[in-house]
Amino acid sequence: MSGSPDPSQAGLFVRHLASELAGPFDFQVRSGGCAVISGPSGSGKSLFLRMIADLDPCEGEVRLNGTERHAMDGPAWRRMVPYVPSEAGWWLDNVIDHFAESAREEARRLAASFGLVEGQFDAPVARLSTGERQRLAIIRALVLGSTALLLDEPTSALDLDAAMLVEAALKARLEQGGVIVMVSHEPAQAERLKAEAYHMVDRKLTRAS
Repeated sequence: MSGSPDPSQAGLFVRHLASELAGPFDFQVRSGGCAVISGPSGSGKSLFLRMIADLDPCEGEVRLNGTERHAMDGPAWRRMVPYVPSEAGWWLDNVIDHFAESAREEARRLAASFGLVEGQFDAPVARLSTGERQRLAIIRALVLGSTALLLDEPTSALDLDAAMLVEAALKARLEQGGVIVMVSHEPAQAERLKAEAYHMVDRKLTRAS
């Protein structure tokens, strides 16, 4: 990784982020930027995203557009910087009940743009395929209006056509000044998103050459 993170720049800023399991990490993605992290299974990719989201015990400095993570409680931070695991949790029976009423119109629009039909948005979660649940979990994060997204293999269960629809929505968020940090094992995906590529090995993060 070249240079040092600069907290004065808009975007996601990480400095000396560490836990007993991984780090320390110094990392930055500026507003409108995407970073894609690859690496072997168990190398610490998901752990890194969870640390940024304040889901696992850790120390260090994390800021989004100048706002310090520890200036708010965990749930408030995760509304600003949501983490979407590769297999997201669903705690209610029906998909629609996971969306605030004020967000459902936007969620339906996104669902259609992701290749989902209206019946799937209103369906019981148990009826959906893994790929359908994966797309709806991304929509769940997008409708929060968050500036930053932490996505853990967001298209791993999708075919190329469906993945491209998701990527189009992610590109639109980047064009609006958003920040995306994503785990992916597909080099072409990083190229399509014009992302900075990073590699995680033994829970150490380096900029890919």
